[in-house]
Amino acid sequence: MDPQLINDIAVAAAMGLVGAVVFAAIGLVSGTDETTTLAPLTLLVVLLGVPPAGVFTFFLAGAVAKHMTHAVPTALLGIPGDTLATPLLQDANMLRKLGVPHIALRKMVSGAIVAAFVAVPLAVLFAVMLAPFGSMITQTAPWIFLAAALLIAYFSAGRWASVALLIPFVVVIIALQSLTAKYGVKLSISYFLGIAIGPLIADLFTVISPAGRQRMLRDKVRQFNLAPDVKGWSGYFPNPLKVLDRDQTRWTLATATISSATFVFSPVAMTVVLGELVGSRIRHAYHRLTTVLSARNGVTEATYIAEALIPLIAFGLPLSPVAAGPAAPLFNAPPRFTVDAATGQTHNLHNLLSHWEFLGYGMLAVLLAAVVSYPFAMNFARRAALFVSRRVSHEAIIATFVGLIIVISVWEGQLLGLLVILTMGLLGGLLSRGFGFNTGVQFMGYYTAVLSVPALTKLF
Repeated sequence: MDPQLINDIAVAAAMGLVGAVVFAAIGLVSGTDETTTLAPLTLLVVLLGVPPAGVFTFFLAGAVAKHMTHAVPTALLGIPGDTLATPLLQDANMLRKLGVPHIALRKMVSGAIVAAFVAVPLAVLFAVMLAPFGSMITQTAPWIFLAAALLIAYFSAGRWASVALLIPFVVVIIALQSLTAKYGVKLSISYFLGIAIGPLIADLFTVISPAGRQRMLRDKVRQFNLAPDVKGWSGYFPNPLKVLDRDQTRWTLATATISSATFVFSPVAMTVVLGELVGSRIRHAYHRLTTVLSARNGVTEATYIAEALIPLIAFGLPLSPVAAGPAAPLFNAPPRFTVDAATGQTHNLHNLLSHWEFLGYGMLAVLLAAVVSYPFAMNFARRAALFVSRRVSHEAIIATFVGLIIVISVWEGQLLGLLVILTMGLLGGLLSRGFGFNTGVQFMGYYTAVLSVPALTKLF
């Protein structure tokens, strides 16, 4: 075998294992947003010079692992593990009230692993089918980004408010670009990081405000009740196809196939809509709850995989909410990966990996995430949830990410980089909390500012 290929596979396996372990642990911490965690750590891996195969497997294994273990706090504690776990919360809470949270957890995690193994080859297949249109899409990139921004904004929680807010948001980015250009500083990563941690920055500013702090005060410590763990299988690695019944497997595969073919819609919206579709077809209440949970958590996996892989393989442009958000470092992380604002030309994983490499390394990433996260969540979920709720400091986790982001922003733009992060984060966080103008729409607003606005200016 080619020594270079052996080295690439070894690096990919090592980085995929690291990503799976790190994000399996992060998924246990409730409220850890995908963009706030996946994006900065993936960006760090890119900037450290890890080979392309290693960058790809780190991201994908991390995303798959996190969307398995985010089921632990969602099912056992009644707190969404991250943004995409929110649509799962109501059904999971109903099963908790029935006294079977462990059943909810097993159905969710098993649905995720089945969907992940299906989504990678399907996403690569759909990307290959769209690839012949790649050159045409690249040439019309400014207009594609503008249309995608409007479409994603409309399908976000804010609907028409998000569409209207794109205009002032883009104007702020252009103004900040003009300001930093006067001092000879060109920023890109700082905008990206500011948007990624917007809700966190908004919360930090709220805490130092007397009025905001008063609203956040609680008169008692929140309590959680954990049901005893019941193991219904022998061995360490249960068979997910035996955990799910035949109907649940069929619905999980069907919804994963549908979500693997789409890449421009909100992942939360896809999870809600396909879950409602499944629920409307099942009459028995208990079976409906468990089947909907299986399918919805499968959709979270399949949607994330498809929305990262299809734009990356077919176009090299971040034309989906996931590609523009958590997966953005795979597309644009100067100086290593770039999307040229003037021409729409790319130099990123799209150019550095072949279709077969995406398929091979993608399946490797899913396999590593399955080996790490699936048996862990199935066998040790209760102990892990107990440990996290009692011992893990959320403040320490937040401080770790804040420190990492400060280092990257100062590295890119010194004081101006830090000021841009604070400005974009505060603005984006407040708009997200107040109007449903979420981070996916904000990332598309950034790309509209750097790609579409220059084209519009030239046209008019």
